[in-house]
Amino acid sequence: MNVTSFDSILTQYEHATVKNGTIKNIKKEVLSDNWYTLNKYVYEYQKEDGSWETQQREAYDRGNGAAILLYNQKKGTVVLTKQFRMPTYINGNPSGMMIEVCAGLLDGDNPEDCIRKEVEEETGYKIENVKKVFESYMSPGSVTEILHFFVGAYEEKMKIGDGGGAEDETENIEVLEYPFDVAMNMITSGEIKDAKTILLLQYAAVHKLLD
Repeated sequence: MNVTSFDSILTQYEHATVKNGTIKNIKKEVLSDNWYTLNKYVYEYQKEDGSWETQQREAYDRGNGAAILLYNQKKGTVVLTKQFRMPTYINGNPSGMMIEVCAGLLDGDNPEDCIRKEVEEETGYKIENVKKVFESYMSPGSVTEILHFFVGAYEEKMKIGDGGGAEDETENIEVLEYPFDVAMNMITSGEIKDAKTILLLQYAAVHKLLD
């Protein structure tokens, strides 16, 4: 669901009870739209005893995204990225650097097209065949984003550039290639703390993608 469709669905229910009868009279106030959009919602919520109470929540709307684990079964390796993440720097990550799978916002593209574009921009690999394996709300208490998860096989012949991210997005991405077992051990050691990366690495382990 993109930002436009999210807002259109919300508009349908701003003055009416939703189908399950537990929420009504939704009011939205934009608190910030400097980067993406932070909205405040005030609404009435029906409790189990049938009474109604007024609640308020804030939700950050940055659109939806896609992420992919690139793997090479023959070599037993995965391609990851490393870049600075300011929110982690201000919450206990001394360097601010995070090791992650390739990912990006849809920005109007369908998930498959988006992730192929992100792979080329971030890693320099041009891949055609991607497989969607699941999707997830990554932080449902505060962020509207749905993330589409993919896996895709890569070979050296697919490398057409250095990667590093789009020049106009100030990403400064480092491309990393690790043996799969090393990457899995980096979860235990705390070197990998990114949720989408942990989920895709564990998916690969459960489904034996590199066996």
